[in-house]
Amino acid sequence: MTECAVILAGGQANRMGGGDKGRLMLGDRSLIHRVIDRITPQVDAVVLNANGDPDRFDDLGLPVVADSVADFPGPLAGVLAGMDWAAEQGYDWLISVAADTPSFPRDLAQRLAEFDTPVVLAATPDPERGRLPQPTFGRWQVALRHDLRAALNDGVRKIRQWTQAQGESLVVFGPDDFFNINTPEDLAWAEEHLK
Repeated sequence: MTECAVILAGGQANRMGGGDKGRLMLGDRSLIHRVIDRITPQVDAVVLNANGDPDRFDDLGLPVVADSVADFPGPLAGVLAGMDWAAEQGYDWLISVAADTPSFPRDLAQRLAEFDTPVVLAATPDPERGRLPQPTFGRWQVALRHDLRAALNDGVRKIRQWTQAQGESLVVFGPDDFFNINTPEDLAWAEEHLK
């Protein structure tokens, strides 16, 4: 393995009433612990992207990096924070995963690495469009971080607006591989279906 991963936990969790969504319990484990357990065997190192006081994540044993772009500009800022950390550590590739998606594929990094484009995003099948991108799950060439920083500073917020300009590839996974927990109803569904 020659890549690291960033867990994107920098959002405001407005639909869940705020706070750290990754700390929600699913069964006997928090979402973030489930995500850490899934991504750690797939990469060489893991970093957490979160804003606010990083000490609240001391129990995870991970380095924590905040967005370097102000005003919560979204997941692209978390990817950039991960890219900057990856560059400092000497990695060429970064895998991104979301802290609110506890059952993503255990072969995510391997499957994304099968494509030789600067950005590779996960997708799920979609009956109407063929493929539905899951843009917080991707493989990013760390050398693109300067271009991403410039795009964010120019106001780009939509992941696909930027990734399509980089010549993205999409890898299709199963239809339920990226179920994310955004609402209390999602958490209740996950309690029933994700064990």
